[in-house]
Amino acid sequence: MSEAPFLVTERLELWLPRPGDLQPLYEVVSHPVTGRFLGPTAQLHEQAIRFMRSAGSWFLYGYGAFMLRLRGQEAVIGNCGIFHTFRGLGEDFDDNPEAGWILRHDQIGKGLAGEAMRATLEWFEREHGPRRLVCMIDPQNAPSLHLAEKLGFVAMRDAALPDGERVRLLERILG
Repeated sequence: MSEAPFLVTERLELWLPRPGDLQPLYEVVSHPVTGRFLGPTAQLHEQAIRFMRSAGSWFLYGYGAFMLRLRGQEAVIGNCGIFHTFRGLGEDFDDNPEAGWILRHDQIGKGLAGEAMRATLEWFEREHGPRRLVCMIDPQNAPSLHLAEKLGFVAMRDAALPDGERVRLLERILG
């Protein structure tokens, strides 16, 4: 193994991103099935911006997206976490911890995103205390909307990102 995991669940290992994770994560999100609800990810430079945003969140706020792999395996299968961003969506969303999850196309539907996010939420509350969290999901992404509901998120409103992409904004109060 290249680096010890930060969090371990029944089936997953989660670790902080490192430079060598950019290309494997790009390969995950650039697959048409995985990327269909993610907005612009077709180019490596677009994914690099997202990747750096998460790394910056770890540096500045002490939380960000974890990289994911199946226990005992090397391959990156996605990422998930709670990160800090400003998306231009208004005071009720921007400048808040934001939750998000992405899984490789062949790992969808196995409960892995929920497993990873439950571990992440438990870690976040333990380390940062009960806090309001937000997330945004493409309104057509029924599986992610269902997972968000299972994780305790409730709809706030629909919105448009600065590029015009429509998203559903949700929130969750920890504690």
